[in-house]
Amino acid sequence: MQKKSDKLTIHRKLEIVIEEMVEKELSLKDVLKEFEKIYIEIASKKYNGNMTKMAKALGIHRNTLHNRAKCLKIIK
Repeated sequence: MQKKSDKLTIHRKLEIVIEEMVEKELSLKDVLKEFEKIYIEIASKKYNGNMTKMAKALGIHRNTLHNRAKCLKIIK
């Protein structure tokens, strides 16, 4: 038997998480920063830290990815 969460669309899954964040009155700035950080960290794991492959998969330039990762303190 499939879990209920397996049947949810990505849109609905995000709605559920966002509803919790709004309820906790988290700022949009903090939420976006945390989302971006987690997104880049997970991509980094998938592509073994290869910034060129990560940037291509994320649809951004490699330099932009490097700058965002540095700004988010993912890399030094």
